[in-house]
Amino acid sequence: ATTHRKPSNFAARLPSRIQKGESQTEMDISQKGVFEEMLKLEEEYIRKLCDDIIKLKVDLVITEKGVSDLAQHFLGRANISVIRRTRKTDQNRIARATGAIIGHRPELMTEADVGTQCGLFEIRKIGDEYFTFLEKCKNPKACSIMLRGGSKDVLNEIERNLHDAMAVARNIVLEPRVLPGGGATEMLVSQALRQRAAQLEGAELAPYLVVADALEAIPRTLAHNCGANSLKVLTALRAKHAKEGNELWGVNGETGAMVDMAELDIWEPALVKEQTIKTTVESACMLLRIDDVVPASRKRGGGAGGAPEPEEEEGGHTFGDSRD
Repeated sequence: ATTHRKPSNFAARLPSRIQKGESQTEMDISQKGVFEEMLKLEEEYIRKLCDDIIKLKVDLVITEKGVSDLAQHFLGRANISVIRRTRKTDQNRIARATGAIIGHRPELMTEADVGTQCGLFEIRKIGDEYFTFLEKCKNPKACSIMLRGGSKDVLNEIERNLHDAMAVARNIVLEPRVLPGGGATEMLVSQALRQRAAQLEGAELAPYLVVADALEAIPRTLAHNCGANSLKVLTALRAKHAKEGNELWGVNGETGAMVDMAELDIWEPALVKEQTIKTTVESACMLLRIDDVVPASRKRGGGAGGAPEPEEEEGGHTFGDSRD
């Protein structure tokens, strides 16, 4: 494995070889020494390019383009490692992590443009593939998380869980408020809606009761997934929330028993709870609006929205035959 302690990193977007033309070109060689002269010019160009990189006193070159065998030879003699064909997004992250400035022309760059914040560069073999690691960076502005799994399905599930966890951390940073989990928040809101419905009469109390029943689906589902008697647990949880001081009680997601969420230290972002309730209520309202659409009444003498039937002229129609 290749290892560099405290490497100097040079990030580039230039190819260390002769570029192909944008269009297909052909070259006719009529003399014997012309081809050798072309190879010599190519070697001189690559040598000058590598000499400009070597003057920057770097230990590692990372480029988005390809690197020819001749350029690898010149850089290898100077004990410089080369990583080629990296993606543009990875190139930007490496530059942010190591403090390097991405350059296109090494002859115009200075040693101040070289990244020196990486503490360890190492290539390791994991499984059947090789991976490049840039570690122990000082004040990195970017990082990578490596996930491993037994199959693609497991790996995709791990990636989704990681994405959800990062989203939760982001929500906490944006809105540093939390609510108890385990269905405790839903039961508390449901109880408040039932108390409000008790003060109303007629059709006005129906929406409160329906929303209260819908919120209780969260603790009911938690108890059902644990194999517990969901009806019994939900009834006991209602009685628990009816008493003051039990607002943090919910359902244990592993045993299905009632427990204080503060003891289990289970909390959920308030931003997610607010958005969930808003989305469900708005979705229900949208469905009610769709069901409440009244079709336009059919006009007399014509279809709804259609062209009116032509009026019959005075005297009627005549065809000049037996149909008259």
